[in-house]
Amino acid sequence: MSQVMRSAGLLPYRFRPDLEVLIAHPGGPFFARRDEGAWSVIKGLVDDGEADEAAAAREFEEETGWAAPRGGWVPLGETTLKSGKVVVAWATEADFDPDTLEPGSFEMGGRLYPEIDRVAWFPPDVARRKLNPAQAVFVDRLEAALGLNRGQT
Repeated sequence: MSQVMRSAGLLPYRFRPDLEVLIAHPGGPFFARRDEGAWSVIKGLVDDGEADEAAAAREFEEETGWAAPRGGWVPLGETTLKSGKVVVAWATEADFDPDTLEPGSFEMGGRLYPEIDRVAWFPPDVARRKLNPAQAVFVDRLEAALGLNRGQT
């Protein structure tokens, strides 16, 4: 029986003055021309024996070059992607500058690609469209946790 792949990640949010979330566009040639439905929370695979929270912090730092915020994380639960991979996420209030992104890289076909090629702040309605459809639920759950109604900022 195969083991279900599991990823853990963070969804930074801020108020400017309304709610915005920071999401990532995957790097590499497969996603180069994709936009709506292709973005993701900043996440990565949980290693065997690793706590989900530790994986979320590690992957955030590896994929962005920024230190993961400590404490005050809002649990957003899990969702399952079409691939069967389970993603668990937390929201954290932070204000990162997308221009300072220093992404990690991966090799494919003898070339290096950034794990994520850009990050951007979006209001919830735009983030829902840009995110992988299964991950849009994290925005809904964040709004609920903050006491905001869906679509209201």
